[in-house]
Amino acid sequence: MPAKTLPVTELALLVLLSTLWGASYTFIKIGVETIPPVTFIAARTLIAGLILLVVLRWRGVRLPTDAAMWGRFVAQAVLSSAIPFTLIAWAERSIDAGLAVILNSMTPIFAFLLTALITRHEQVTMRKLFGVVAGLAGTCLIIGMEALNGLGAQLWAQLAVVAATICYGAAAITGKGFKGVDPMVPAAGSLIAGTVLLIPVSLAVDHPWALAPSTHSMLALLGLSVFSTALAFAIYFRLLQTLGSVGATAQAYLRVPIGIAIGVVFLGETVTSTAGIGLVAVIAGVVAMTLPARKKAVADATMAIVPSPATPRSIPEFDGAERGKDG
Repeated sequence: MPAKTLPVTELALLVLLSTLWGASYTFIKIGVETIPPVTFIAARTLIAGLILLVVLRWRGVRLPTDAAMWGRFVAQAVLSSAIPFTLIAWAERSIDAGLAVILNSMTPIFAFLLTALITRHEQVTMRKLFGVVAGLAGTCLIIGMEALNGLGAQLWAQLAVVAATICYGAAAITGKGFKGVDPMVPAAGSLIAGTVLLIPVSLAVDHPWALAPSTHSMLALLGLSVFSTALAFAIYFRLLQTLGSVGATAQAYLRVPIGIAIGVVFLGETVTSTAGIGLVAVIAGVVAMTLPARKKAVADATMAIVPSPATPRSIPEFDGAERGKDG
């Protein structure tokens, strides 16, 4: 981001996104009680995609029609919705929510590693690395290390959540490629593409016409689609542009204390003895991951202060070339 301080709007949106996605675990847990995972996620992406299409039409914005952009929508759908949504929904039928949250909170780690080792599309710093590690440690402390006691007991379900987490990390990187595009456009396009991928599987595997879902599951599906998908995706694609791939995934840590707080206030749940320390670690991690990097102010100042009298035209040309490489 060009600013030296993080706007309050972006922080507020990050907290809102964390809340929306933190609530998604409860929605999914209730929904898959009577709706099979593939059908549940197909309906989720369909409803959310249609909502965003209506909003775009109301705003006078059209989805692109070129094949190249829709190819990108399909790739984004595979990484951000079709595969990870389904894997988590399937896994939550057999593992505890606390363990699922810990495993899924590794998204910033994979986003950081993919950025550092492969894509290098944005600056990787020790400060971001500290944020990734501190956030994960804080997550474990807030939920309680006893949540890890079941690690390995349901190996395939746990590996499914980890696979979904890797997908989310990769999606945070590919999603940043929609720079300059209205955030609702890739949100709607990827959800519609995900629906097209999932509906044939749902029809072949689950035979949804024969299902008899409960009212609770249907309400959970509606809440998940409207709030934790349609609204959340629109916010997410904006934050990818303003905070970057690693910064936007910081919501994976923030949604843990928010989810715990919701349980305390509305369900009368208790917190672990290490929750306070964990909260401090999470906040420190999120701040480290989301603060914008400073521009090369010193280098620019040096260039301005020490011009070359011999070749006065060479400095602007050199500077422009260097900026082109950086950009």
